[in-house]
Amino acid sequence: MGGYQAQIAALGLRQSLLYEDLPLAVRVLRDMVSDHTDRIIVDSTENYGKMVEFAEQYVQSAVDKIERYSGERPLFELHGIENEIDKALARRVNLKFGGYLIIDQTEAMTTIDVNTGGFVGNRNFDETIFKTNLEATQSIARQLRLRNLGGIIIVDFIDMDNDEHQTAVLAELAKALARDRTRVTLNGFTSLGLVEITRKRTRESLAHVLCEPCPICQGRGEIKTAQTVCYEIQREIVREARQFDAKGFRILASQPVIDMFLDEESQSLAMLVDFIGKPVSLSVESTYPQEQFDVVLL
Repeated sequence: MGGYQAQIAALGLRQSLLYEDLPLAVRVLRDMVSDHTDRIIVDSTENYGKMVEFAEQYVQSAVDKIERYSGERPLFELHGIENEIDKALARRVNLKFGGYLIIDQTEAMTTIDVNTGGFVGNRNFDETIFKTNLEATQSIARQLRLRNLGGIIIVDFIDMDNDEHQTAVLAELAKALARDRTRVTLNGFTSLGLVEITRKRTRESLAHVLCEPCPICQGRGEIKTAQTVCYEIQREIVREARQFDAKGFRILASQPVIDMFLDEESQSLAMLVDFIGKPVSLSVESTYPQEQFDVVLL
């Protein structure tokens, strides 16, 4: 028994469950099923029973839509769900006619950048920009729902000089966001050409539920180049050479870093050896990520 539970027992208090949310499958039935839902396919006998029981009591219109799947192929594989999950976690979202979105999620806000990519319109560049921005509005609204993005969302549409185009894009975005069951507020274009959206946070976003910060880049989404790591190692050797009277030094690092020392940074490594007056050897550690290294005193 944990410390908290032990204290309660010692005081002679009784624990009671005050609230427990519904199972995931039933929550989906409660929160996401609407008149626009055609079928609800379930591959678990247990979940099927729970959903039918719940629907009969609270969502009677959904009872006939619930189907028990008993096929041989996994349901996710049959409908390409795994692939859709990968797309929903990707930073880049491709649009139908060659444009794309770049979605970056931070603690403070989410930014969505619209790009034309390889899309070239039939008339002129202004028309290309307008069509790309119009197409992006539908994808943006869908991604907000799919990824469950909340808080402040900043959309950087491609710059439009035509005021009528701006008005049309904003109206199309408002129409697309109107289908969202979560409360959404849409503000017009700012002086910088950005559109601000606020969406109520209902629960953790899809990325926060399914992913965790990368232990190598510490959640930055980037790692230092092999050359940058080489420079860090050289500075570390200089510091240790001044602090310790070692006979030499051995660099333990990843393959790309060692390759950089043997190729582009070979001259700077030779200059370092001359400067400290001690030999420096190299050793590849295949298990090290690119940013990790050790300098061993010999």
